[in-house]
Parts: sequence; C-alpha cells; structure tokens
Amino acid sequence: MVETRTEALHGNAEGLDIQAPEAILRSLADAQVEAAKAVRNAIPSIARAAEIIAGCLSSGGKLAYAAAGSSGLMALADALELPGTFGIQRDRIAILIAGGDEAFRTLAGGPEDDTEEASTAVANAGVGAGDCLIALSASGTTPYAVRAIEDARRRGAATIGIANNRDSALLRQADTAILLETPPEVIAGSTRMGAGTAQKIALNMLSTLTAIHLGHVHDGYMVNLMADNMKLRDRAARIVAAVTGRGHEEAASLLEKSGGAVKTAILLAAGADSADAAQKILERTGHKLRPALSAIEGNKGSKA
Repeated sequence: MVETRTEALHGNAEGLDIQAPEAILRSLADAQVEAAKAVRNAIPSIARAAEIIAGCLSSGGKLAYAAAGSSGLMALADALELPGTFGIQRDRIAILIAGGDEAFRTLAGGPEDDTEEASTAVANAGVGAGDCLIALSASGTTPYAVRAIEDARRRGAATIGIANNRDSALLRQADTAILLETPPEVIAGSTRMGAGTAQKIALNMLSTLTAIHLGHVHDGYMVNLMADNMKLRDRAARIVAAVTGRGHEEAASLLEKSGGAVKTAILLAAGADSADAAQKILERTGHKLRPALSAIEGNKGSKA
C-alpha cells in the first residue's frame, strides 16, 4: 500500500520525544499554521460547494454531514452551530457519524469501516434529490464516508467531498471535491491535528459563505441568528442598533415587536408598517436584508 501524506512522517519528527517541551510545542504550533495555510488552495472549490449548498437549502432541501472519528467531530461542530448562528432550521440539517450516538462517548475506530451503517444512515436521514451531503475523511478512504457519498449520489443528492489526500476515493466520488493538502502530521497519522484543523477551517468557511448566499449575513452581522439565551438576545439588540443607528433600548423594543427576528426588527426601524409587512418584503427579496431595505426606501420615494 502506498503511503499517503496523512500517514507520512513529518520532517521535524525525528527525536521528537527527547526534545525540550518548548521545542515540541513550537513544532506542533508551526504544523498547525502550515495546515491552516493549505486551505487557501481550496478556496475555488469551497466557493463552488457553498453555492451548491445554498441552492439546496433555499429550494427547501436539507444539508447532511457524514464522517467518522475526528472528521466526524469537525462535522458535528459545524453542523450544530448553524441553527443558532444563522437561523437554519434544525430539521434541515442531518449529522451522520460512524457509530451513532455512542461515538460521542467512545469514538471507537471500528464503526468507520461499517459501510452498511453508512447506507442505513443515509436512508434514514432521507437524503435524496434536492439535498446535499458533505462527506469528510482525512485519508479520503474511510469506508463509512465513501459509502455515504456513494449512496447519497445514487439517491440524487448533490455531494461534496473533503479530504486531505490527493486522488483519494472520496474526492473521486464527489460532485465537488475539496482537497486540503496538509503536510504530514508531527505525530504520524494523528489527523485530529493538522488535517482536523484544516477541515475545521474549511467547514467554517463553507458554512459561512453559504449563509451569506442565503442572506443571513449583513455587513458582517449575523442577522438571522436565533436569540435563545441572554447573550444572544443582547447580541441581537446590538446588531439591530448597529445596522439602524437606533439606541440599544429602542432596538430591544423593535425586537420584541418582531418576535425576536433581527431582520424584521431592522425593517421596522427602516419604516415597514408592521412585522407582517416586513416579513412579506423579506419573502419578496429572498429573505435578503439589503434589497429589502432598498425596497422600503423605494416605497418612501414613490410616496414623496
């Protein structure tokens, strides 16, 4: 079997165990920086993938993540934060991780070879035409991830593969391949380190650009967040205040009138007659705030 980059020995690894602690940590930190740099080369493919995901979600489809081991944890972290950060409905997101719920306690290695479990997970999630599945694997050969992408594609879903080895099975199977060609790990094969870091960055970029396409970001503010705790309610008020130029108390009052919807509160401040009227404007503009604000300004001009 040909050795892959994710299993190769790092150039600074010789004698690692007898180096000074500070030297070891410098090597580990430098390796993380190099891994992060690898994401830049994948920007074009990440951009294509975000457009595909946004298209699926805006048309009523769902987004599924499939992975095992450390890659599964990276997928889990990204997927679980989408509802709170960008207001994407939880029932539109599926997380398929090898080993199921037990993986959150043990992260055993065996389930990553279980292709039947992958097929069952894809079927149970109802992944099909109109949906999109992202499969992750550092090696690009993990049986669970490869089978998940095969089945999703066969069922008519758009597929995105993220892997750290060139020409791997996962990338060949995917409609859109995202290669994160990270250097060998300082601890050979420990892909929770550099490869995992690159995957985390790529997923953050991918989901954030998707949210921007969907209109969930305005001037760097998360205008579609779900304010379900004190911190987020305060953040929502600060966002409304920043975008509208109103004071914090007035922004909080507008949020109450909008039922906690940031975009609606902003449109009320801009002159929308009611929360219902603001919602209709958003529906006409694809739930994008900037054209909705322009529509209100246009209406003001026509009445002048």
